[in-house]
Amino acid sequence: MSITFDGKVVAITGAAGNLGGTVVRAFAQHGATVALIDISADRLANTIATLEGDPTRFMAFPGDLSQPESVQALIDQIVAQFGRIDVLIHTVGGYDAGKPVHEAGIDVLDKMMALNVRPLYLMGAAVARHMLDHGIAGKIVFILARSGLKGLKNQGAYTASKAAAIRIMESMSVELKDHGINVNGVSPSIIDTAPNRQSMPDADFSKWVSPGQLADALLFLASDQASALHGTNLEVYNRS
Repeated sequence: MSITFDGKVVAITGAAGNLGGTVVRAFAQHGATVALIDISADRLANTIATLEGDPTRFMAFPGDLSQPESVQALIDQIVAQFGRIDVLIHTVGGYDAGKPVHEAGIDVLDKMMALNVRPLYLMGAAVARHMLDHGIAGKIVFILARSGLKGLKNQGAYTASKAAAIRIMESMSVELKDHGINVNGVSPSIIDTAPNRQSMPDADFSKWVSPGQLADALLFLASDQASALHGTNLEVYNRS
């Protein structure tokens, strides 16, 4: 059975990023109407320019995901344009590490929580409310991280933020599954992007997971074929 999103509205955060752009193109190729969300209007325009098909199926929604008011405004704008949201794919996140907890200070913890937890919490909550209010049996899928499964040396704040994101996903799944809403996550290992290659030039890139492989996992979890999955943290590591 092939995966199709014909007639579905898919909201994708981080849509202009290294992973987000690939995810946007994958959903567009499978028939979705796509609401592209990112903080940069210019980068969103560049991403939309790469899409093929009916241009009325794609629209940019630049905005800040760190504040409840701006998140709700984005949801309202998407619904005003497309009528509903059937799927949320949340790819926003960030990385900062390099020092042990006793040397790092509180700023790195605040930064990681602001990037990896707060936007996920706010977007997940806002889209869930929309789905509940309108009786939508939707899908919410978060990009998580293997690093959230266990603490790592000199990465205390980062791994803590990723662990918190996993717990939020699992909690939302329990809260929403009896309303017909599937909440799941995808945990990649190192993603094969240009910035990661630049920061680790001696690594074996063939072992890393590609954005395309992650997009395939997201397509599955957002599809009807994954209707029995709730609270799944799909580990997509390739060979790394």
